[in-house]
Amino acid sequence: MRAITVIPGQQGSVALTDMPEPPDEDGPILVQTQAVGICGTDLEIIGGEYGSAPPGQDRLVIGHESLGRVAEAAPGTGFGAGDLVVGIVRRRDPVPCPACAAGHWDMCMNGQYTERGIKGRHGYASERYRIHPEYLVAVDPVLGILGVLLEPTTVVAKAWDHIEKIGRRAAWAPEKVLITGAGPIGLLAALLATQRGYQTYVLDRVTEGRKPEMVRRLGATYVHSEDLGEAAAEADIVIECTGHLQMLLEAGPQHVRYRIICLTGVSAAGAEANVDPGLLNRNMVLQNSVLFGSVNANRHHYELAAKALAQADSGWLGDLITRQVPLDQWTDAYARQPDDIKTILGFPDASR
Repeated sequence: MRAITVIPGQQGSVALTDMPEPPDEDGPILVQTQAVGICGTDLEIIGGEYGSAPPGQDRLVIGHESLGRVAEAAPGTGFGAGDLVVGIVRRRDPVPCPACAAGHWDMCMNGQYTERGIKGRHGYASERYRIHPEYLVAVDPVLGILGVLLEPTTVVAKAWDHIEKIGRRAAWAPEKVLITGAGPIGLLAALLATQRGYQTYVLDRVTEGRKPEMVRRLGATYVHSEDLGEAAAEADIVIECTGHLQMLLEAGPQHVRYRIICLTGVSAAGAEANVDPGLLNRNMVLQNSVLFGSVNANRHHYELAAKALAQADSGWLGDLITRQVPLDQWTDAYARQPDDIKTILGFPDASR
C-alpha cells in the first residue's frame, strides 16, 4: 500500500513509501482514500518542525484533510460500502481528561491525545485506512471531491461555535465581521460569516487575482492590508487566520464594545512586536472584549461544517481548489505555487 510518509523531525525525509495494510485493530471500517488536502501543517511536518510517529515506528503517514469512500464496513457501524466519508483528526486521550470524556477532545487538558497524520497516529495520505465509526463523518455525495474541504471547514465551524457561545454572555447584536487572511481558512471563515448574514470584510495582501474575486462572489468586501484601519475599527467580530498579529493588535478595539477576536492562525515564536500592552489591555477591559485562540475540532464541529458545505455554492467551493495533483506526481503537490489556495492530492480512484 502506497503512502506519503516522513521520518518526524528529519527534514527531507518525505517519500512515497510502501506501507503495510492497515491493521484490523484500527477499526471495523476500511476506507479507500479519494483525496487529501494539503495545508501548512503538512509542510511544517515535512520540514521537520514537529510530528511524531506511532509508538515503535520510524515513519509517520502524513495527511489530515481527508476524503474517502467506504470499501468495507462491519454490520452495525452505521456505514456501508460506497459511502463518501471524512476521517476525524484527533483522538481522545486514554485517561481520559474531563474534556475528552465529554467528547470535546479538541479541548484536551492533559495533552495525551493523538492526531492522525500529526501526533502518534498514521494519517490519511495512504491508499487505504481503517477507522472506528465514532471518528468517521458521512459527506453529502452531491459534494463529491469537494468533501475534501470538510476538515479545514471544521476549523472555522469551531471558531464560529465558540464565538457565538461567548456572545451569549450578554445581549449582543453583531453586524460586521473582519476576517484577516484570504487563504482557505480565511475564505471558509468568510463563507460561514455570509451564511449568517453578517456584513463581512476579508483582508489580505494581494490586490488582484482569484482571492479578491472569491471574496466578492460571497457578497463580502475585500480589503487590502494597507486599508485595515476602517474595517478593524468597525468590526464586532474578528477572525484572524494568518498568524501575523501586529497590524491587527495595533488596530485593536477602540470604539466597538463586546468585540470578540478569535485567533486561528499560529504565529512564529520570537518575532519582535511594537504593540503597547497597556493600551491593548485598556481597550480589551474597558470595552468588555474577548481575545481567544482556537485549534482542531470535535465531532460536533465536523457535523456543523458538513451542513455549511452542503448549503454553499458548489461552483464557489470548487474554485477554492486551485490544483489537483495525482499521486504519481506527489512531489508537485507539496511545492507551493503563488496562486495556490487549496491543493489536493488525488488517489487512483478519486474520480469514482
